[in-house]
Parts: sequence; C-alpha cells; structure tokens
Amino acid sequence: MLNLAHYLDVSAKAHPENIAAILDDRKMSYAEMASAARRVANVLKAKGIGKGDKVALMIPNTPHFPVIYYGILHTGATVVPVNVLYKHYEIEHYLRDSEATAFFAFKMFEEEARTAFQNVPGCKHFVVVGPMDWLDKPEVGENFMHLLMAADTEFDTVQTMPDDTAVLLYTSGTTGAPKAAELTHFNMFFNAYYCAREITKAKPGDVALVTLPLFHSFGQTCLMNACIIGGATMTMLPRFETEKAMQIIARDKVNLIALVPTMYFFILNTENWKDYDFSSVRVAVSGGAALPGDVHRRFQERYGLCILEGYGLSETSPVASFTLEGEEVRVGSIGKPIWGVEMAVMRDDGTLAEDEEVGEIVIRGHNIMKGYYNRPEATREAIVNGWFHSGDMGRRDKDGYYYIVDRKKDLIIRGGMNIYPREIEEVLYQHPKVLEAAVVGIPDPSRGEEVKVYVSPKEGAKLTPDEIVAFLQERMAKYKWPKVVEVMSELPKGPTGKILKRELKEMAAKAAEEAEE
Repeated sequence: MLNLAHYLDVSAKAHPENIAAILDDRKMSYAEMASAARRVANVLKAKGIGKGDKVALMIPNTPHFPVIYYGILHTGATVVPVNVLYKHYEIEHYLRDSEATAFFAFKMFEEEARTAFQNVPGCKHFVVVGPMDWLDKPEVGENFMHLLMAADTEFDTVQTMPDDTAVLLYTSGTTGAPKAAELTHFNMFFNAYYCAREITKAKPGDVALVTLPLFHSFGQTCLMNACIIGGATMTMLPRFETEKAMQIIARDKVNLIALVPTMYFFILNTENWKDYDFSSVRVAVSGGAALPGDVHRRFQERYGLCILEGYGLSETSPVASFTLEGEEVRVGSIGKPIWGVEMAVMRDDGTLAEDEEVGEIVIRGHNIMKGYYNRPEATREAIVNGWFHSGDMGRRDKDGYYYIVDRKKDLIIRGGMNIYPREIEEVLYQHPKVLEAAVVGIPDPSRGEEVKVYVSPKEGAKLTPDEIVAFLQERMAKYKWPKVVEVMSELPKGPTGKILKRELKEMAAKAAEEAEE
C-alpha cells in the first residue's frame, strides 16, 4: 500500500505537539491536523465518496487546504485542486472534465464556485469552507465546520496502490483547454520525499514560508507535502504581499523559502529591506520560471544566500532537475536531473542532441505522470517512446548541467532567424530602471514575426520605449531589436507570480489588429 495521506499520520505520531501550520496568530499542531483530516475522510465516506471518485477543492493557503487534501486521499479518492482566482466558467471546466462528485470551496470565493457547481449536475456535493468560527448556513451546500464537528476522528485509510491516481493537476492551458495530468501516489510521494531529503532538507523544527499557491504543483510538492513528510512547520501567506512576506520571515524565523522569480524581484526592490531580519533563512529555492542572473547575483550579495534553481512541470510531479546545496551553482542553470530521472535534449527528428546544442528537453523517470485524464491522444503526443516532451527549448553543457533557452512555442522566427525571448529578457533585466520584462512575438506580413517588448519600471522610475530600444541596440544583434516596446505599470501575472505571456500575446495581437484598421 502507498497512500500519500499516510505520511501526515506518521509525522503526527512522531511529533504530535509540533506545529504543522501557522496562519497569522493561529497555530495547528500535527495531532490536530491529522485528526481534522480523518474527520474530513469520514465526512466524504458518509456521502458515499471513496476510491475512484474525484473531489475538487478551491482553497487558498490556509490550514484548511492540507486538512481537506489529506482527508480526500485517506478515502482513496483523487484530489482536484482548483485555482482560487478562477471565474465560474473556468471552474466548470475543471468540475466537468475531472468528473468531480464533490466540491469544497472557500467562502471568499463562494459566489463563483457556487455558480459553477450549480451548472455541473454531475457534481453532487458542495461544501463551503470558512474561518474556523464560521457556522452560518451557506446559500447552497453545507457548512464545513458543521460537518467536521459531527464527524469521527478515527478512520482506516483506504489502501491505494503506488500507481493509483492521487491528484489531477491541470496544466496552464496555454494551448487549448487545460488538461489534467494524472499524478500517482508514488509520483507525489517520491517527489516530495526527494524535496524534503535533498533540496529543502525540511525537518522537525524548521519553518517554511508557504506563499506559493498550494493548488499549484510547485507549492503542493516542494512545500506542503515536503514539509509534512519532513515534520516541518508551514507558515502560510494566502496572497503574496512583499512586506507581509518579509515580516513573516522575520517573525517566525523562517528557514526555508521557495518563491518564483517575480517574488524575489519584489523583495530585492523593497526600500526598507533592512527592517526585516533574514538571518534565519537557510535555503532559498526558485522555480516556475527562469531566474534572471542579475536577481541571483543581487540576492546573494545582499543576504549571503545562493538561490537554488530547479525545473519541472505539472506533468513531472513537478521536480525534474535541481541544483542541490553543496553542488556548484551555475547561474542560469536549472541544475542536473534529480535521482532516478533522465533528461536529454532532442532534435526535431527525434535524435538526441550533443552538448551545447539547442533542442527540446525530454524527460523520463519515476516523476512522469500516468497521462492526461481521459485524453489518450494528447498523452500519446506528450509521451513518445517513454520520453515526456516538455515543450521547453534547452541545452546541456559538457558537465551535465541543463539550461532553459525558451519555451518551444515562445520561439520567435523573424525572417528565418530564431529569436529566443529569454535572451532579450536577460538583457532587459540589466537595465537599472526595469522591474519586470517579457518578450513576445507578433505577426508581421514581411518577416513572419516581429519582436515586441513589455516592461514595467521600478518604483519611482520613468521609462520610455525609446530608452529601452537604445539600451537593447547597444547590447544585441540587430535582428533581435524589438519593433514595438510597451511600458506598463505592472505586467499581468498568474497566481504564482509568473508573468502571463499568453495574455501579453493576446494584447499584442489585438493592438496589431487595431493598428491595421
């Protein structure tokens, strides 16, 4: 048997009084969290939900998330995490596509969640989750606290096999509707176990800042599951706010931080950074997008911490490669494949590339998903001859370190010349006034595609398109110069803080159409 929920009980038995989660001034011990998760399992069992069923949860980073997550897993059912920022039509896709029979939604997002639930007849149960003292009856569905208080604390965990599906993690949907990656109990357990033992080295007494959304693979595996397996404490921040995050790091003497590059940018650009004590931080991890070299350098100069960068996707549970503590850190590298995982660079003809040659990164190993739920054709396209095709363009150096060059679909081909947006973005981040930068391709009748640059300025700075063009012209070959530069107060970002290039592409395409009219 291998059920991911078992490891919450293991930590609770070993360290019952240790704090599992902190939210503002509230704390939950491991014993309390494990007991609450078993209560959730009994609530679901009473509704006839068990092995093979799918249960959706739309919960921010509060202790409710792990309680409900592990409660679902205890029953043998599959967890379907839903982005808390979604509107009802997006939620409906998750509920329909996953064939969810029950849906837990946080009160703050109740309206959109309720509308989605009412529009999906196949989803039979709707539970509204609020603060621990919230006891009102919701307009539709049931109150979580009422159910929890009436449930028994004893539950016999349902036996699941290592290759049974534990979680359906939806991809970002940059091409068509989001697809659900089927991740097994072994996928999720071993990836988190590896994170806890080799990357964060989470252990009892450690405190991790948990602000990456737990409905996302990065936060779920590298923070929540790794902390639970390691017996560490999660101090939770439902929505990333720079100074609030810095306050929590100082207040709770945080040892482990895992952030996306944008979050590191904001920390580095906080004027009163000296007010917040970061001396307790032992490990700083970055993922979700490539970390600019300038950010890496500045963070190390200020805090004496070398940010460890890794790489992965929802389909890889998510960690595929990492630079481990004690290894040589090569700025810009995503490290080497983790234990038991193979990576390679593949040419378009399916042959494997040589060192320093750019091609698509392909992966195989214990971390690869079973496939896309109910999408056999998409699965066959993604996993070919055992290799999962990432869609990322990269290269490997002679020592086995990997580097992301760009997303395959983000490649700009201008007059037959390949332009990798990442290369231009690295230069843009060197500009003293640039806070954020993104480069996308826009259609061009004569050259096929042209380069468009989006930037946002640092606080108090003023940027002009001409200034950016001149900066790039001094530093890059002419064929990489942008045709259009747009300065925005802030670039659009997703829940993890990752810049949404898809949205920028749509904006660029719309602007191009309007210019032609």
